[in-house]
Amino acid sequence: MSPTLTRKGAATRQRIVEGAAAEIRERGVAVTTLDDIRARTATSKSQLFHYFPEGKEELLLAVARFEATQVMAAQQPQLGELDSWAAWRRWRDTVVSHYRERGQYCPLNVLISQLGRATPGAQAVVTELLRSWQNELEAGIRRLRDAGEVSPDLDAERTAAALLAGLQGGVVVMLSTGRIDHLEAALDVGIENLRASGNRPPTPVPAPEVRRS
Repeated sequence: MSPTLTRKGAATRQRIVEGAAAEIRERGVAVTTLDDIRARTATSKSQLFHYFPEGKEELLLAVARFEATQVMAAQQPQLGELDSWAAWRRWRDTVVSHYRERGQYCPLNVLISQLGRATPGAQAVVTELLRSWQNELEAGIRRLRDAGEVSPDLDAERTAAALLAGLQGGVVVMLSTGRIDHLEAALDVGIENLRASGNRPPTPVPAPEVRRS
């Protein structure tokens, strides 16, 4: 368990976490050692273990939490304001711009392909990130539903899950090929399908059966 930190101590710990995150993005979690992180952050061995008494696993968990925060922060405030089609378009453009700029060094790549497989704790962080992300999308879909912009019987949870899966698939293709058009297509088609649901009549409710005596 990490000690209670002063403001200066918290800043030092955060510097180590951010340095470790940068090292892992560049080199990969499998080959990054504590010595690599100490060299990058100009940290002594005793200092490193002061902030991370359990060693590399504790540090990786802190990096996973940091990267998860980065993934969500990069989409704000647009992700939290999905209350109109223009707002959804702004979020889409924010996501595409972010991954175009970050490329191979995006936090999502580190989380999904590396840290999520490193420790059970990091895997739990990834699971929580995806749940929080989907919750934000669900909330946006419900706002559209309340405004009458989409079908009233649209399943917000499944629709958000599909949109998130498509987005992540697009990121994986981008990381493999360097092309971002799959990510753009996943977002565009997902939002178009969401919008098209508003043009479909709601599923009719069957009339109750009348029993004759």
